[in-house]
Amino acid sequence: MTRAVFLDALGTLVELEPPWLSLRDRVPDEVSDERLEAALRAEMAYYRDHAHEGRDEASLADLRERCAALVSDQLGAEVSAVELVEAIRFDAYPDAAPALRDLHDRGQRLVAVSNWDCSLPTVLERCGLGELLDGAVSSAVAGARKPDPAIFEPALEIAGSGPEEALHVGDTPEEDVEGARAAGIRPLLIARDGNRGDISSLREIREHL
Repeated sequence: MTRAVFLDALGTLVELEPPWLSLRDRVPDEVSDERLEAALRAEMAYYRDHAHEGRDEASLADLRERCAALVSDQLGAEVSAVELVEAIRFDAYPDAAPALRDLHDRGQRLVAVSNWDCSLPTVLERCGLGELLDGAVSSAVAGARKPDPAIFEPALEIAGSGPEEALHVGDTPEEDVEGARAAGIRPLLIARDGNRGDISSLREIREHL
């Protein structure tokens, strides 16, 4: 019997608005749209590899400064950490809140488990999902990033369940599926384009409990 559902954040619960659109008015006109997008994509890749280093307020501030420096170097124009953070905005997928409410009503314990810095709970709150979850575990706070199964240990503690009683939903085979399996947790791959995966909407989770 499934007693707990763990969910990845980016690509599963929330989506990222293209930050190059928000930054367009903050960089010189001579910087092309293509160059701006390439710089932001480079920053996103760097962040993915280093998100676990943002463990607290000080280390997160340092990580953000490094990300801003990378963007500034790529563009040849100064972009501050504050400007970069303001340009990075997340929205909950339309199916996220309804699915979480449904799962809660079915008695499931719900925990976000994501490769993210320590700001994960704040981001989920801003997206209107915080109160629908029993907790959130980031790789920065857990000290391990998916596919390392250790990231699921604090999630299991929050849920008060064993790995055989949990289900993990995520959008990446390499991190979510392999990580969950390594932890002894049943994985469920979401592919919103409907071309691969086990489900295409979070509303379908209930069919796999």
